[in-house]
Amino acid sequence: MDLRFIPPSLRKLDRSGTEVLVAALVPGERPPRGVAGLCDWRWGGRLSRLVAAGFATGALGEVLLMSGRPKLPFDKVILFGVGERQDFSELVFRSVVERMLTTLEGLRARTAVVELPGRHFDGISPERAADILLEIAGARPEHDVWTLIESTEAQRTITQQTILERRRVRQL
Repeated sequence: MDLRFIPPSLRKLDRSGTEVLVAALVPGERPPRGVAGLCDWRWGGRLSRLVAAGFATGALGEVLLMSGRPKLPFDKVILFGVGERQDFSELVFRSVVERMLTTLEGLRARTAVVELPGRHFDGISPERAADILLEIAGARPEHDVWTLIESTEAQRTITQQTILERRRVRQL
């Protein structure tokens, strides 16, 4: 899997050019934050209304597929529930990433723009998130490119971590 990056900005998301956007949804975040919040703003509060109605909760294991168009450049926006912030852990991260990979495989989507679970509230460090993602995705050739939504500093950190990990693997 090749990793690319864009900052968390609607303008940058508009130029990303993929059909699928993946984001995290956390219970109790009203309005939603992170990429889910950016989408909600562009949708005029549509996601907030689904949360208020109890249709979307952000519970761990929840998956919500929404149409991005015409307000967003993505055909599909997939929101993954990550559970409560205080319960977020590496185990939860692994579980949600596995679910993301499986869902994208089911959709036959080889590329996606992805907000990794827990990253918008710093529930997991960028280095650890990248390590776990590459470990899980390494055995799954169905994924070509993930464009991660990260701040500039996190982009640098993940890039450095990825280079170090690839060097380590080559030496084995």
